[in-house]
Amino acid sequence: MIDWTHFTPIASAAGGALIGLAAALFILFNGRIAGISGILGGLLSWPKGDIAWRIAFLAGLVVAPLLFAVVAPLPTVRIEAGMPALIVAGLLVGLGTRYGAGCTSGHGVCGLSRLSPRSLVATAAFMTAGFVTVFVIRHISS
Repeated sequence: MIDWTHFTPIASAAGGALIGLAAALFILFNGRIAGISGILGGLLSWPKGDIAWRIAFLAGLVVAPLLFAVVAPLPTVRIEAGMPALIVAGLLVGLGTRYGAGCTSGHGVCGLSRLSPRSLVATAAFMTAGFVTVFVIRHISS
């Protein structure tokens, strides 16, 4: 059943187009993939001459919602999980990112647009895992 009051196809399509445009411009002007795990992970080794753009990219992720809040109210964030579940989930995402050689943004947005077979498999795997998890949580465990 679709919740029509929260169905936002135009805003969602516009957001997806902006993400795709940003990823395309990033690779065009920097020759780099806009995968968050790679950008953040690159800061851990402090590569010489490769720090400023990484910090600027990550700062943009933090500053953009703050700027948006100036012109419109931010949506209410509601997390229906406890701290232990969030910690386990974060560790599993980090582990999957490491083993999968990239994150959802790197594989799903940038890898698929480059027709990378590895990204196709990775995206199919994490989408399937997400579908199965939601199905189990909503229909089996409750």
